[in-house]
Amino acid sequence: MNAISDQFSRSAEYRAAGYWGDDTVAAVIDRWAAADPDHPYVSDGTSEFSYGEFRDRAWNLAAALAEHGVKPGDRVAVQLPNWTEYFLIYAACARLGAVMIPIVAVYRAGEVGFIVESSGAVALITCGEFRGFDHAAMAAEVAESASDLLFRAVVRGTPADGALSLTELLETDHDLGALPPLPSADDPHLVLYSSGTESRPKGCLHTWNSSSFLPKQAVRALGLGRSDVMFMPAPVTHALGLTLGVMAPTLAGASVHLLDVFDPKTALERIARYRCTGTASPAPFLRMMLDAYEPGSADVSGLRFWLSAGAPIPATLVEEAASKFSGCRVVSAYGSSEVMMATVCLPDDPPARVASSDGLPVPGVEVRIVGADGEPAAPGVEGEIRYRGPGRLLEYWGRPDLTARAIDEEGWWCTGDLGRLDESGYLRVTGRIKDIIIRGGFNISAREVEEALLAHPTVANVAVVGLPDPVTGERACAVIQQKGSHIITLEEMKRYLTEERKMAVWKVPERVEFVDELPVTATGKIQKFVLRDRFHPAVSS
Repeated sequence: MNAISDQFSRSAEYRAAGYWGDDTVAAVIDRWAAADPDHPYVSDGTSEFSYGEFRDRAWNLAAALAEHGVKPGDRVAVQLPNWTEYFLIYAACARLGAVMIPIVAVYRAGEVGFIVESSGAVALITCGEFRGFDHAAMAAEVAESASDLLFRAVVRGTPADGALSLTELLETDHDLGALPPLPSADDPHLVLYSSGTESRPKGCLHTWNSSSFLPKQAVRALGLGRSDVMFMPAPVTHALGLTLGVMAPTLAGASVHLLDVFDPKTALERIARYRCTGTASPAPFLRMMLDAYEPGSADVSGLRFWLSAGAPIPATLVEEAASKFSGCRVVSAYGSSEVMMATVCLPDDPPARVASSDGLPVPGVEVRIVGADGEPAAPGVEGEIRYRGPGRLLEYWGRPDLTARAIDEEGWWCTGDLGRLDESGYLRVTGRIKDIIIRGGFNISAREVEEALLAHPTVANVAVVGLPDPVTGERACAVIQQKGSHIITLEEMKRYLTEERKMAVWKVPERVEFVDELPVTATGKIQKFVLRDRFHPAVSS
């Protein structure tokens, strides 16, 4: 049984439990637009739409895409910042039955070209110039070697080299009668490319049913309703922003406010102005907001929850957020493009629980820890995290070899992440399997060393990576983004870790390097493969 047939073999079970259904996002938007067309839906500080206005524009855009040759099942690649147009394109693709391929805005021609070609995209929609980079020119370059591309379109920019203007497509009336029937909730809906913590990104194929499973659970767990306003600074082209910033609020009939360029002071001001009640982002966003926050300068009292995912959240950050944003509960979670979200803490979990775990499995999800022998591990014992449930990808797009390696015969997805479950079933992610540094036969957890160093007053951020060594196999190197002017020496770090943190001496990094910024993905995950390449002994010696 292959991965797709394995997932669909559980369709009756998932439907009976209410995890899957027949509704699609297009049907949901239609329903909210009919029930209360004037209810605010999405804004970004430049434009805003009610549910009724949005539905009319999105369906008109769907007809425009159809006129330009996009058919149900075709792939449409979209690289945009957090703008309202992204919502319109996503909804238009969903209404048409086209498969949306979100691309994070930080990707350049190499990554975008790879995604467009490997997915067989028939359309590429980008912005014009954004943050000093000409995305429209890059798209033209990509189009020269794209085998299946029918057209390009430009958002908030001047089209050139034969590209279409999205503004003109939106402002021209198109024939809605040419639209096909609504797609099935089991049809291909999204191909989410992993954010690239190692080598080439992989395309994760989801249906509406598999991709909306987590947002449906989030609506219940977070109590999202029509009066909520979700603030979304995390990229909506990534799993976190897409599921919590687009899908969940839409399912709840709530409102969304987008921020395209993250600045902590701007974020605080927007939260106050739009009376935002919840948000989701990687931990670094929260760190910057706390540093910028001054009591009385911005009213954040409306915030009920802050879900942090995409990167580990330090215990000190949870405690500080609880004291500064008193009405807001920090909620930690664990997930990926393959499963969206596997575990989450609940808003009423105490801060100590949030700081020490990544939550309980989402209802309907099975999580287990397995040892090197493939057998389930006992509570408290570290091993590989395995996932099975309604939110799992169907396959890696065009890579049956990767799919076969990642999903076993019982439908368990092998995450490649390390973790442990406690007696209450809470998961703690402890690192990547590739983050285990093997020095002379001893295993060093990079995550454990990083957590200890993050508590040092001169360390703003850190990544511990294994570098090859001819004698020991690997040696640990701490790559530090420092805080303040003091530079921690190797000896000082050794004393701190062994004497204050009581860490075994063989776990202490034997090399330290300093960087102004650590290379990260759009969701804050550190790209350790970049650091391994940069500080490889053969390169840096």
